[in-house]
Amino acid sequence: MNTVELHGVTKSFGRTRALTDVDLTFDRGVTGLLGPNGAGKTTLLRIVATSIAADKGRVSLLGRDPGGSHDDVTAIRRQLGYLPQELGYPGDMTAFGFVEYVAVLKEWNDRQRRLAEVRRVLALVDLAELATKRVTKLSGGQRRRVALAQALIGDPRILVLDEPTTGLDPSQRADLRRTLSVIANDCAVLLSTHQTEDVAALCERVVVLAGGTIRFDGPVADLIATAEGLVWLSDDPAPDALASWRTGTGRHHVVGGTPPLGSVATEPTLEDAYLLMLGADARNVRAPA
Repeated sequence: MNTVELHGVTKSFGRTRALTDVDLTFDRGVTGLLGPNGAGKTTLLRIVATSIAADKGRVSLLGRDPGGSHDDVTAIRRQLGYLPQELGYPGDMTAFGFVEYVAVLKEWNDRQRRLAEVRRVLALVDLAELATKRVTKLSGGQRRRVALAQALIGDPRILVLDEPTTGLDPSQRADLRRTLSVIANDCAVLLSTHQTEDVAALCERVVVLAGGTIRFDGPVADLIATAEGLVWLSDDPAPDALASWRTGTGRHHVVGGTPPLGSVATEPTLEDAYLLMLGADARNVRAPA
């Protein structure tokens, strides 16, 4: 039995179809989720996080039905951590107070155990020294770490992360990667991000979602391999390329299209393969400067 199982999952909002017949199963480890804006990523995460229900299909979390009995839903949520893309904070709460508030909602009723757990997760995200500071006075990156701390309460068996590295500097992103790599030994992590380097650094498996359907599901190395022979370095730009940009060396990194005269094939990255997988949709994805 997989920790998370989705079979034939479909979800619409009014006349807009967000997901169509999505099949996805995963267990311990970090599964990366990539896709352009509007692909259905957040909808998929919210279904796994039990925030919304699918219109059609079957969902099983930890062997239980999130649309089933109150006992099933409660049991799932006690073992699930969710970091949404945006999280509201009461204006007068400290970092410690907010994380403790979430712990209370998760029914950590023993006060001493609850306080110890709040201290533990704040230390995990390197916020112990800022625990008594109001959340509204923290920087964007610090608030993001508060949000991550609440998701880590209770060593969840399922961890759902929507853009967890938003607002983090390179050092903080490296710290987060180290933390998640340890957590993933005993936890099924679903990580949605626009940062392909985070997926390359953390994940063995990647899922590409576009137009509400899964375009790719497999090892990161297999996705990169699909771009072999389709990426070049050139002295000149390539007008018909799927993506092309001038690098810091002065040469142009060319993805897809016809290789310019004098170009040299180069090893593709995950980002290159992702852009090629999206095809025409990739033109709406901003390439690096």
